[in-house]
Amino acid sequence: MQVIFIHGPAASGKHTIGSQLSRLTGLPLFHNHLAVDTALSLFEFGTQEFKNLRASIWRATFQEAARSSRSFIFTFHPEASVEPALITELVDLIEATGGTVLFVELVCGHETTLERLGNASREKFRKLTDANLYRRLEEQGAFRFPPLPNPLVRIDTDLLTPEAAANRIAQAIEDGRMTPVNR
Repeated sequence: MQVIFIHGPAASGKHTIGSQLSRLTGLPLFHNHLAVDTALSLFEFGTQEFKNLRASIWRATFQEAARSSRSFIFTFHPEASVEPALITELVDLIEATGGTVLFVELVCGHETTLERLGNASREKFRKLTDANLYRRLEEQGAFRFPPLPNPLVRIDTDLLTPEAAANRIAQAIEDGRMTPVNR
C-alpha cells in the first residue's frame, strides 16, 4: 500500500498533476480541498474548529486506507495552520500497516504562483485566488512549515507540463528510486 503525497505551494499544480497521475495509475486522488472545503462549510479557515475538523478528516482517511490496504494520492499545501506533528502521525498510520508514503515535491517560481492564482479552475474548490491576499499572507508567515521528508522526486512545474510531471512521478514510483531533479 502506498500513499503518493504530493506537496507544494499554492498554485504549483498539485490538483492538476494529481488528477493526471490518478488517470495514469488508477489510484484515487484525495486532494487537500476535499477536507478543507468540508471544514469551511462549518468554520472559518484557521479557527481551531476548522483545524480540528480538517485534521480529523485527514486522519480518518489515512486510517481507513491503511486498514483497507488502499493506495491513493494525497495533495498538501504546507502552511502554518497545519500542526507539523499531524503529518508525522499520518505517515505513521500508513507505515504501521506496512505501507509507504512517497513524498513528491512540486516547486515553481514566485511569479508563476502569483500568475496561476487567478486561474478560473481554482475557484471550484474555494482556493486562494487573490494575489494581493497571497502576498499579505506570505508576509505574515502563513506559508511557513518545517521541511517535509526527502521527496522521491522534485518537479519544477515551470519546466514541465502537468502531463509530463505526472509521467515523471509515475516513472519514479515504478523505478522505486530517487531520481535526479528536473532531468
